[in-house]
Amino acid sequence: MSDKPKPKPIGDEVDVLLIGAGIMSATLGAMIRQLEPSWTQVVYERLDAPALESSFAWNNAGTGHSALCELNYTPEKNGRIDISKAIDINEKFQVSRQFWSHQVKEGVLTDPTEFIHSVPHVSFAQGPDQINYLERRYEALKDNHMFFGTEYTDDPDEFSKVLPLMAEGRDFDAEPVAISWSEAGTDVNFGALTRQFFASAEQHGTDIRYGHEVIGLKRRGNFWKVTARNRHTGAKEVMRARFVFVGAGGYALDLLRMAGVPEVRGYAGFPISGMWLRSTNDELVEKHRAKVYGKAKVGAPPMSVPHLDLRVVDGKESLLFGPYGGWTPKFMKKGSYLDLFKSIRPNNIPSYLGVAAWNSDLVTYLVEEVFKDFDGKVETLREYLPNADGRDWETVVAGQRVQIIKPTTPPHFGSLEFGTALVNDQNGTIAGILGASPGASIAPAAMLELLQRCFGERMIEWSPMLYEMIPTYGRSLQREKNVFKEQWAYTQRALQLDDEHHFPDTMGAHD
Repeated sequence: MSDKPKPKPIGDEVDVLLIGAGIMSATLGAMIRQLEPSWTQVVYERLDAPALESSFAWNNAGTGHSALCELNYTPEKNGRIDISKAIDINEKFQVSRQFWSHQVKEGVLTDPTEFIHSVPHVSFAQGPDQINYLERRYEALKDNHMFFGTEYTDDPDEFSKVLPLMAEGRDFDAEPVAISWSEAGTDVNFGALTRQFFASAEQHGTDIRYGHEVIGLKRRGNFWKVTARNRHTGAKEVMRARFVFVGAGGYALDLLRMAGVPEVRGYAGFPISGMWLRSTNDELVEKHRAKVYGKAKVGAPPMSVPHLDLRVVDGKESLLFGPYGGWTPKFMKKGSYLDLFKSIRPNNIPSYLGVAAWNSDLVTYLVEEVFKDFDGKVETLREYLPNADGRDWETVVAGQRVQIIKPTTPPHFGSLEFGTALVNDQNGTIAGILGASPGASIAPAAMLELLQRCFGERMIEWSPMLYEMIPTYGRSLQREKNVFKEQWAYTQRALQLDDEHHFPDTMGAHD
């Protein structure tokens, strides 16, 4: 980073104001700081430290989502496996790897071993129907260079070598199983990543105000008038900002609505909570060195796909299983039980009613999950670990997600969305992120889209720095195998990931 004087807000005026100290704000702030070093930045965070909500390590699965194992990214359509979404997600995660690598090179991120580790990604199928699907998925992916090294087996002996803990006590004759896996997966501690970003941001002049909650957001001429309240003293302050980013997790929708952004008119939020089972038993951890994703139950949201993960958090390895779906009216884990009710407006009531009427499977699933006790959770775990002993596991409350409901035409009125959505006003002076998975994994790609939408006239001027931050900016990794190979080797080295996961010279048919 440059040793130029650190920019500071002039009185109550700032160029960029970021609401929320999570991975999204951290990413955008870092990008803008390098594109426009003279621009002043202020961050308002309602809690007393960064990354305490969705970005916190135990509030998410920590998967570097690159579509290597997540089956919901390869749906079956008209009898064929559609891999287009998997390719899109994979390419966006490669953007993340490149951006993080550049930030390591620049000294913004100080230690990649704190936030990213190589962990194999595995897809798990149970029963003939799932096995048939998984084998066809493997055939669709195996020759694509972006999924190099993907393997498949339905042989019990091979299964036992790859996943010894899941093989213990399993009756392979009673229920056949299969797996497809890639050694190229990662585990990411987004909390540690966010903290490194903000530590550097403070060193380079960003004014981060923890314990400050935004309670007012209105357009005034060429500025946004942002009113914040100190949650400890009750004191209020007003800041004028030229550009505002709302990276406030579950509260983003209400803040964008407060700002009068017409693009979110009629939108509603549906909160979904969850829990994990966690084991710190070293003997179990040593026998399970992977992230294993299965198929979601009927009616379950994609974020509730069951998976058994190796996690590396603050230098300690553990196993995580879940998530178990739940429900609370809170929009944030450290929010209010009144959040949902305060979010209801006359223009989004039809959206709520439409989703309730047309998503009975989801309602049934959530009710069943809410009433599932600890023994019931362990019984579900035994689908993955037949010999699971509840004494080795503890419950951990996961993060709170607010799924977005978009208004639609009758008869549905509302559409429940499970992805990540970027929203901005037509003038590009305010933008926000809504929704959930794959969220944090594709934050750099999402922020590039934000820059294009909101600062389009500057993109040509910024392009030399963008190419430096993301060498494949504007190119297609799906179409350019050699470019993918080059960036893979570069990011493996920069992020200090396992050397053995080399891109093979003989890989694939996509030149």
